[in-house]
Amino acid sequence: MSEKIRLVVCGALGRMGTRILALADADPRFQPIAGVEHVGCGAKVSGDGHTPIKTDAGDAAKDADVVIDFTNFESAVTNAKKVAAVKKPLVIGTTGISPSDQKELAFLAKTIPIVMSPNMSVGVNVLFKILADAAATLAHYDIEIVEAHHNQKTDAPSGTAMRLAEIAADASKRDKKDFMYGRQGQVGKRANKEIGVLAVRAGDIVGDHTVYLAGPGERLELVHRAHSRDAFAAGALTAAAWIIGKKPGMYSMRDVLGF
Repeated sequence: MSEKIRLVVCGALGRMGTRILALADADPRFQPIAGVEHVGCGAKVSGDGHTPIKTDAGDAAKDADVVIDFTNFESAVTNAKKVAAVKKPLVIGTTGISPSDQKELAFLAKTIPIVMSPNMSVGVNVLFKILADAAATLAHYDIEIVEAHHNQKTDAPSGTAMRLAEIAADASKRDKKDFMYGRQGQVGKRANKEIGVLAVRAGDIVGDHTVYLAGPGERLELVHRAHSRDAFAAGALTAAAWIIGKKPGMYSMRDVLGF
């Protein structure tokens, strides 16, 4: 590995990609060597004005030490296959990936190390940990999750909200088939084991997540609000630095953060 970590970012012109490259530029650990975007994007350099844009993840990754992917569910697996073909570590922050594609990524993780998380921020991963304890202790309470994002986000509920629901279900011994994605009309009395997962899309909200645990005479609210995408970008760079030299396998941000 070179003195600096040679970094490639897939989705370099997107909301997250631009912030990752900006933070990497200012970070003495990293040297961004390429961004990857779809054919026809028309750009030759990223928003930083100097990182070249390529259209093939494998071609870009061959000279890299690590690759970060923040694209979309259609591109993430294709990019991962190309990165795996050149044996480079990969960090995936893309959400909305289907269960079948997640299985494909798990297969690729047999050949390269992959960090995959619906949310790279330190705060959200602390929230995951706190929720596991709270939901286990308050297993008989009603659990509802509300997430809010900007009006350009294409998947719902967010990957973070789904991970919160999964953690709550596992901790409180509920079945994931009892997730309730919104309510309308005469839906009847709330089922005891139900977990509501609700999505808001409005304005330029970076990302808010609230978990309600409500019981007789009280409720506990666990809240995370992202004020800037830099929280996610910084986490992605932490994961990228951490994963270099790791054995093939599928890792989470909890592995990266050590809890």
